[in-house]
Amino acid sequence: MLKPRRRGIASVNAEIRDGIVPAAGALTPARDPGGPETSGPNYRVVALIVASALFMEFVDATVLATALPTMARDFGVRAQDMSIALTSYLLALAIFIPASGLLADRFGSRTVFRTAIALFMIGSLACGQAPTLELIVLARFVQGMGGAMMIPVGRLVLLRSVAKHDMVNAMSWLLVPALIGPIVGPPLGGFIVTFLDWRWIFYINLPIGLVGLWLVTRYIANFKEEEVAPFDLSGFMLSGVSLGCLLFGFEMASRAGEGLLALALIIIGTIAGVLYIRHAKGREGAILDLTLLKDKTFRLSVIAGSVTRITQGAQPFLLPLMMQVGFGFTAARSGTITVATAVGSLAMKAAAPRVLRRFGFRRTLIWNGVIATAGYATCGLFSPSWPTWAMFGILAFSGFFMSLQFTAYNTIAYDGIEQRQMSSATAFYSTFQQLMLSLGICVAAVALHLAMLIHGSGHATLGDFSAAFWVVTAISLAATIWNMRFAHDAGAEISGHSASHEDAGEAEAAKG
Repeated sequence: MLKPRRRGIASVNAEIRDGIVPAAGALTPARDPGGPETSGPNYRVVALIVASALFMEFVDATVLATALPTMARDFGVRAQDMSIALTSYLLALAIFIPASGLLADRFGSRTVFRTAIALFMIGSLACGQAPTLELIVLARFVQGMGGAMMIPVGRLVLLRSVAKHDMVNAMSWLLVPALIGPIVGPPLGGFIVTFLDWRWIFYINLPIGLVGLWLVTRYIANFKEEEVAPFDLSGFMLSGVSLGCLLFGFEMASRAGEGLLALALIIIGTIAGVLYIRHAKGREGAILDLTLLKDKTFRLSVIAGSVTRITQGAQPFLLPLMMQVGFGFTAARSGTITVATAVGSLAMKAAAPRVLRRFGFRRTLIWNGVIATAGYATCGLFSPSWPTWAMFGILAFSGFFMSLQFTAYNTIAYDGIEQRQMSSATAFYSTFQQLMLSLGICVAAVALHLAMLIHGSGHATLGDFSAAFWVVTAISLAATIWNMRFAHDAGAEISGHSASHEDAGEAEAAKG
């Protein structure tokens, strides 16, 4: 009896979803449900089109992080209270990403992609016009609704057009242009805040969005599925209430006098989460398919990646605040230093395939995870007396290794997932990705607030920022526990890694 071929499919990143197909004949169609044997010659073109949307999102996020202290002064709130402007956006992503694939299947990929870009532009315009913190939080939520559809709906086509052995290379083609956004963002944000008005950080999205609309109209076909599963409205509402209440409950916990409201939100979110689990258990077509967690590799990637993202979510929030509030740096100087993490991430992309081929996924995740987390923990030692080059170097070092960590997580996650489950798997993974990035901001804000309370200070001091960095990195270090549980040969077909005698010996010992 022949054994079915294992669907060893790597994700382009954790937000891949069903949706776009290129203009007629641009890509070689898949020859079987598991993906093509050879890559289409122009898959890089599709990757670059999707990357234009990534570029807009990443520029927006990194520019905003640099501008938070200045925006706080204009709104008359504490700098750390601005974390809700970041959280509301990520919350919208977590809520609406699960629905994006079904919308694309029903209404067409080009229609949904263009609508998403338009929503993002509308939200950006509203952010630029917002007179209060409450209104900018609402406008950021609208931006997040656009982002939730804009990115995921553009990705699964690469899985349909790229052979397994080209998958890591395809991921690099997709993410390299997108990584230019984080490199441009911090210094651009510092320049705008220092010499112009912070509202221009949102207006710059408008011309980028117009270019994206043209590219989608020109190159993306309006692909629709003939048979679309019924929309899980009950599951969507329960998951949305759970995610929303939990995130804003943690967010409120970092604010003075909001303890009861925070507790109420967390309780409601927990109850809604339990009800969703009961709703989704054994249900076909659930908006977040819990049966995916039966796959060991997927489950470990979700858990370990989620814990690691606590640090990744907290870092863009803590660093600009520490440098501008704790060190007294200008926004422009802060931006030129924090850009180092993006520089390190970009440098990693060329090295990722070779590292994974040499060491395999398990070893890379274990040791690289410790190195990356230790690098970010070192940020807690920063002080105004540190030379700029030293801080830049440590951040570039940390960005390099943390980017490698997420490249490995996002690639290995789908190794054992069947093609028919890919849409559900990417929705599930993307939702948890955004949820944990949001939670990272919340944990950082809570840690900062508690440190201030312990010191009895009305404003954040350098020691408070150090404590917050060490709290979030200590949490992320716990991911090592789950990284050690990956199989020794996990993802070998993707990475091309051949298990050494040492690996084989360790594997036999583990079985024994």
